[in-house]
Amino acid sequence: MEKGFMKDLLEAYPDPKPAPTTAATLLKLMHDKQFISYKLYGKSREYFPLVKKKDYFCKHVNGLFKSVFNDITTQFASFFSKESNLTKKKLEDLKAQTLPIPT
Repeated sequence: MEKGFMKDLLEAYPDPKPAPTTAATLLKLMHDKQFISYKLYGKSREYFPLVKKKDYFCKHVNGLFKSVFNDITTQFASFFSKESNLTKKKLEDLKAQTLPIPT
């Protein structure tokens, strides 16, 4: 969603939908962390992202990689290949499609 009011965000959730108070708390936390902002229309707030989903995902995956695998590529590759039961062909395909991870 590029932007939306609280009711729009709640409607986008599948059932069971979160309570409005839960959604409001999450929106406040994301606003405090500068992931989102909002524009006031009277008492209503129209929320919009400040960080792209891809950028957020890459940053947190990179942080996970560094904290869990001590930033050692071979440890990550070994864990991933053992735990995901990937075939050699799929691993080779993944290697061929590798994208740089932003720091």
